Amino acid sequence: MRLRIVDAFTDRPFAGNPAAVVLLPSGPFPGDRWLGQVAAEVNLSETAFAHPLPDAPDADWALRWFTPTTEVAMCGHATLATAHVLHATGAATGTIRFATRSGVLTATPATPASTLAPTPSTSTSTSTSTTQPSGATAITLDFPTAPLTPLEIPHGTGAALGATPLACYDTGPQVGDLLVELADEATVRGLSPDLAAVARLPHRGVIVTAPARTPGDHDFVSRFFGPASGIDEDPVTGSAHTALAPLWSPRLGRTELTGLQVSARGGRVHVHLRGDRTLLTGQAVTVIDGELLTAPEAN
Repeated sequence: MRLRIVDAFTDRPFAGNPAAVVLLPSGPFPGDRWLGQVAAEVNLSETAFAHPLPDAPDADWALRWFTPTTEVAMCGHATLATAHVLHATGAATGTIRFATRSGVLTATPATPASTLAPTPSTSTSTSTSTTQPSGATAITLDFPTAPLTPLEIPHGTGAALGATPLACYDTGPQVGDLLVELADEATVRGLSPDLAAVARLPHRGVIVTAPARTPGDHDFVSRFFGPASGIDEDPVTGSAHTALAPLWSPRLGRTELTGLQVSARGGRVHVHLRGDRTLLTGQAVTVIDGELLTAPEAN
């Protein structure tokens, strides 16, 4: 089997969020133990496994996502990466319907990559080229909007993050994270959290956010910390933007916004809030294409 590593929510290699993608033959998924072992071996924030569904009336591919330590219910960047691989290899064209633990999610080719704002450069992103042999492609994901529930600030949140929260929200069962609003962009960028303390908070992970310092090519910033799931800091988190969109859309008076995740690698997510659905648009590039030599284990 082929194993590809794709940088998602970026227009160039070595930026955005890398995900591994393994395309399997039709039929049931291999055993969970083997899937988990592959994800742990790759050791990226997510590894996506997909197989075709030739006889399913409402979906084209089955899709699952694994961190190095656990399976997750929803992942944006690995879905984007999978759709990119399917389009790049000719395994699928047009809109792709994925059957997942979060229902049917679709991925549709979007605005040509050249019309989207480039991923901002960071100190760890050394490449400046935006034309790659693998082709940067823009794809729009259709995901469920996270229901936001205001919370009393959980005990220890400020100490764990090293900053004072302005407000906290539960993001519902599919996202499962704590959304924390901070004072400003500089505070989000400057965080150096106590990851052991973050792991003890009563959520899968913590999304931190603030408005853009100077609105222009982005409207808000964010970061994501998930040490309890084996992800100290996720470079770009698509699922988090299904919660960030309903937070910032009413405040800014627009349903279409751009989020900038200010991790070391950096990445940009264009969001369009449509009631109970949120469209996430980003680009992706393949950076590694290799062969997986271990045979799958049956369930």
